[in-house]
Amino acid sequence: MSIEVKGISKMYGAQKALNSIHFSAQKGEIVGLLGPNGAGKTTLMKILTCFLPATEGEATVCGYDVNTDSLEIRKKIGYLPEHNPLYREMYVREYLAFIAKVFNVPNPKSRIEELIEQTGLSPEANKKIEFLSKGYRQRVGIAQALMNDPEVLILDEPTSGLDPNQMVEIRALIRNIAKEKLVIFSSHIMDQVEALCSRLIILRNGELVADDAIENISSTINGEKKISVIFKHNIDLSLLKNIASVSRVEQNGNKFFLFCDTNTDIRENVFDLAVAQKNKLLMMQEESSSVSSIFQSITKIES
Repeated sequence: MSIEVKGISKMYGAQKALNSIHFSAQKGEIVGLLGPNGAGKTTLMKILTCFLPATEGEATVCGYDVNTDSLEIRKKIGYLPEHNPLYREMYVREYLAFIAKVFNVPNPKSRIEELIEQTGLSPEANKKIEFLSKGYRQRVGIAQALMNDPEVLILDEPTSGLDPNQMVEIRALIRNIAKEKLVIFSSHIMDQVEALCSRLIILRNGELVADDAIENISSTINGEKKISVIFKHNIDLSLLKNIASVSRVEQNGNKFFLFCDTNTDIRENVFDLAVAQKNKLLMMQEESSSVSSIFQSITKIES
């Protein structure tokens, strides 16, 4: 197991930033860490990267305790903070050589060239960091986070401020990296989270309010599932409302949305109605909620 968190809490004076957080994550996952501003995301990342001590609870990274084995953990993780702390007066290779020396990386020249190629820095590798675009500075930040070939990669807002093309490139890079690592990905850009992550951990006011696959969280929040159907011919709305187990019906043009309990299967009932009405069923599928709607639902519920 790459990360295991048991009852982690953090106090800043009288303010509780985290309240008894529990979760675990493993190699090969890209976990989206979400929450409104002040939810505790950055505090949690700083505890896992040993920048901050927890007030209560336990956490292990790659089997090492954050309270007692911080040096060992730092050898196993890569971290890109939200405000990418680069020495802008240094050249790209010069900066990466400095990072390689910090980690005592064997064969540093070879590793630096490997990362320059992997992160797509080759066109700008001979420039000073201060002359790079935001997208290339983010690539330098990711390269430094990967320098020690970490088992766990923690990225705080890695696509913030990038244009759409840069976002796609960084997203592809992260997806490729995650094949052999655990990636914790924090972002306020919901489209990026939805494109990258299959699992979400959502915090609000220091509490863990959701931890599951996106589709499972959606069902848990809403307590119901949404089935969209299209018939060849128009159908009376009242007939759909009278289908057993359907709680409500909405219509958008020729598409109907049927809501029912998450444990209920209404497909056979819908098909039987179509047959009875001598109508043809052109489409029927379960609608999945977007990350944005999931986030907004949790915010609304918890406010």
